Amino acid sequence: MLISSFVTLSLLASQASLALAKANLPPIPADKSTPIHQRLSLTAPQTISVAWNTYEKLAKPCVQYGESESSLTQTACSTSSVTYKTSRTWANSVRIDGLKPATKYYYKIVSTNSTADFFQTGREAGDMTPFTMVTLADLGVVGPDGYTLNGDASKRDTIPQVDPSLEHTTISQLAKSVADYEFIIHPGDLAYADDWQEKTHNQGDGQNAYEAIIEQFYDQLAPVSGRKPYMVSPGNHEADCIEGGYKLGVCPQGQYNFTDFMNRFGAISPAAYPSSSQNAAAIANAKKARSLAVPPFWFSFDYGQVHIAMIDTETDFTNSPDGPGTTLDAGNFGSVGQQMAFLEADLASVDRSVTPWVIVAGHRPWYTAGSGACKPCQAAFEKTLYKYGVDLAAFGHVHNLQRYAPVYNNTADAAGYNNPKAPMYVVIGGAGNIEGHSSITPRQSYNEFAYNDSFGYGTLTFHNRTHLEVKFINSVNGSVLDQSMLYKEHKDNFVNQS
Repeated sequence: MLISSFVTLSLLASQASLALAKANLPPIPADKSTPIHQRLSLTAPQTISVAWNTYEKLAKPCVQYGESESSLTQTACSTSSVTYKTSRTWANSVRIDGLKPATKYYYKIVSTNSTADFFQTGREAGDMTPFTMVTLADLGVVGPDGYTLNGDASKRDTIPQVDPSLEHTTISQLAKSVADYEFIIHPGDLAYADDWQEKTHNQGDGQNAYEAIIEQFYDQLAPVSGRKPYMVSPGNHEADCIEGGYKLGVCPQGQYNFTDFMNRFGAISPAAYPSSSQNAAAIANAKKARSLAVPPFWFSFDYGQVHIAMIDTETDFTNSPDGPGTTLDAGNFGSVGQQMAFLEADLASVDRSVTPWVIVAGHRPWYTAGSGACKPCQAAFEKTLYKYGVDLAAFGHVHNLQRYAPVYNNTADAAGYNNPKAPMYVVIGGAGNIEGHSSITPRQSYNEFAYNDSFGYGTLTFHNRTHLEVKFINSVNGSVLDQSMLYKEHKDNFVNQS
């Protein structure tokens, strides 16, 4: 949506006008070292990064941990405590290295006001144990600054820290089912802080309203992201202070060019894991991919049976929708062609005898019902995904849930779900945000599921090296809206369909 003249004037309003605004800034605790916004990341093999925010800078952020809640005998510390202009909080992070794979650990952020929680470490590449992961996008906050449904009281949220009179069904369902999945990928559009102007109580206080929504979102998400690794890449709503109008003259310093996104996730996102293959070319390509990665914008990691690459559909490729010279005028974050070179090297490094499944996730889709297809994204990425036999690609941006038969170059793969060469595509942008749902018409012939009646998200269950089950979950009640099984033979160690 375009910035109205009223909103632009609001951003430049006088101090007198600002005093009348009512941005919903969360209260600051008496103990400013109290950890908030907890989030975990699979930063490297046998490594978990614990990140959190505080209302003061920490000289030495520390985390105590151990395999028993009553015996947190080990401590990891760092000096990473960073902020930016307009932020009220500091982002702290600590890497915990040398952990056992697929093992439950308890941890406690060192503070006079914190409690213990736990996480499970990542599975080693090549571990064929079945597991489930969650994929979602376009989430946003619950409450007066978000898109809150007026539903049945029995379906309302009961997560700690979230007012039960409000409803944010996706976070609620993720909390209820937290034992059923091992980590989350979220390719873009997190808090929707740049939509503050949607609510009249924020007019005239955009700078504070933006930060208020950021703080609310990570407060609400913390019970989930502090328990499960939360892997993110950027969307257009991470770019700037107000949707549709990126300019330093409009956005205060610190609220443009993905600043909060980089501040929270830059230190904890992986680059590319070392290859677990014995193949010399695979080892070299993984090393190259690592040198070209620019986390948190594009990166990759391994988890058991699967290799996952997260990409940036906003900047850093030809005709990128939010790159230099566009309305949002963001990036670039790498040199010319760096993201494309990363993806080529990364996918070429995948040894299917170790990680048979390959998933790519980004924000803007090129296959979508209704509107919102990103043609420059298709031109930049689709050939590479097909060339290296990517099994499934997950995207958001369009606010609904969709499943596509395996497709390449706008043509359905004749094999369908039975060992196709083309990737299967899903849209998982229906998690719930202030802008509501997107239309699901018109639909292509190879679109096999489209839903926009309520909030929802996707799960991917890796049963074995040949069977991947894809489900869409109704956030309201946890019911399965759609499910399908993808069979891939994975007979070749390295795929090259050029």
